[in-house]
Amino acid sequence: MNSMSFAKNFRQRRAANRTQRAVQRAINSAATPAMRDELILVAQRSRLY
Repeated sequence: MNSMSFAKNFRQRRAANRTQRAVQRAINSAATPAMRDELILVAQRSRLY
């Protein structure tokens, strides 16, 4: 593995982790159970959760 692919892979993993944390925060702070369920559905459909 060369350094460019390592750096690219590292950036992609960091971005995915950042997105996953943001989704989790949104789910945890949802105003209603219905909104929480909707956020979970959207995240599952886009494979973020």
